[in-house]
Amino acid sequence: MNNAQISKAEIVSETYQTTGFPLLDDPKMRVRNVDVFYGEKQAIFDVNLDIGKNQVISMIGPSGCGKSTFLRCLNRMNDTIDICRVEGELLLESQNIYDKKIDVVELRARVGMVFQKPNPFPKSIYENVAYGARIHGLTDNKVQLDELVEKSLIRCGLWKEVKDRLEEPATGLSGGQQQRLCIARAIAVNPEVILMDEPCSALDPIATATVEELIHELSENFTICIVTHSMQQAARVSQRTAYFHLGKLIEVNDTSTVFTNPEHKLTEEYITGRIG
Repeated sequence: MNNAQISKAEIVSETYQTTGFPLLDDPKMRVRNVDVFYGEKQAIFDVNLDIGKNQVISMIGPSGCGKSTFLRCLNRMNDTIDICRVEGELLLESQNIYDKKIDVVELRARVGMVFQKPNPFPKSIYENVAYGARIHGLTDNKVQLDELVEKSLIRCGLWKEVKDRLEEPATGLSGGQQQRLCIARAIAVNPEVILMDEPCSALDPIATATVEELIHELSENFTICIVTHSMQQAARVSQRTAYFHLGKLIEVNDTSTVFTNPEHKLTEEYITGRIG
C-alpha cells in the first residue's frame, strides 16, 4: 500500500470513529453534525450521513422520527418555514449548500424533489414538464423543448400513454400517472439528486410497482433519496438504508445488512415490528 492509500485509509478510519457509521469514498452528498430546530424544539440531532452517487438510499423509521424533516434539508426546502433553523454541514460534491452565496433556485434544480401526493401544476401535461426548462433556460427553441419533454416522458414510461394528449390538463391523469409526470418534471432539468418523500403512499399497488421500477431505472443516472414508511419498499428499491428514531440517525448500512443483521437494538425492534 502506498502512502496516499495509507493516508486515505487513516482519514476514513478517523472519520468513521467520528460519525460511527460506514462511510463512502466519494459520496454525492456528505452530511456532518446536522441539527434541525423548529423554534426552540430540536427535531434532528447530530446526523452524519454519506449519500452515494447513482445509488438509492432509503430513510425509514416510525412516524414523526424526522425522516421528512431531514430529507427537506438536502435541498433547503426547510427554508420556507420561518421558525426552522438548520445547523451543521451539508455538502453537494464539495460545495456547502447552506453557504450564503448559494442560489437556492439553482440548488433545487440540482437537487429535485417529488412529494408524497402528486402535485401537477394546473397546466397541460406538456407545460408541466417544460416548466423547469423554461425557467432555467435549458433550451434555445421550441424544437429543443419538444425533444426535452418527450425524452423526460419516455424516461418515466409515460410517453406512450400521453403523447396524443399533451395539451390536456395534467389533473386529468390517474394518480399513478400524475406521480410519474411529477418525476418527469423533476428530471427534465437534469438534476444530480432526486429526493422522494413517500412517493407511493397515495398510489395503488399497480402504480406503486410502476414507480418502483422507474426508481430502479433512474438510479443508473441519478442519486435518489427516498423516505418510505414501507420497509418492503425500502428492501426492493434501495442499495443503502438509514434508520431514524426520535430525530436521531440510529443506523445506516447496506440494505440487506440493515434488514438481516442490524447492528442496533432499536433497528431490530423496528424491522421486527416491536416498535413503529
